[in-house]
Amino acid sequence: MRVFVFLVAFSVAVLTGSHLAAQEGHPLKGSWVGTWAGNKTHGNDVLLVMNWDGKTISGVINPGTDNMTIKNATLNPAGWVVHIEADGKDKSGAVVSYSIDGKIEDLRLPNRTITGTWKSQRESGMFRVARQ
Repeated sequence: MRVFVFLVAFSVAVLTGSHLAAQEGHPLKGSWVGTWAGNKTHGNDVLLVMNWDGKTISGVINPGTDNMTIKNATLNPAGWVVHIEADGKDKSGAVVSYSIDGKIEDLRLPNRTITGTWKSQRESGMFRVARQ
């Protein structure tokens, strides 16, 4: 009888744990840390904080330092392709518009990555962030 109770309890724990892990929300939601290589205007290190309200992906790039509000972000589930647009300012106050295009890799993992490219009207480079 004890073995039966243990097996039932163990099965419930395993099923509940896998169910909870599968429900972590929108694939872009969360904090992402990485680099946008060659960015002379805002530095190589980048932090994204993204949210999803059920309809719209919103967020901020480099909160607390450069504060670039994401003005447009899309996710195409066919290939898990990501597109993000945001405006920042350089040291003189001139607007710098950024466009980031990438692909989510290791989607099943909590620490998935987005790898691709970024560009502004001044420069461009490789882009890679990992979810924290």
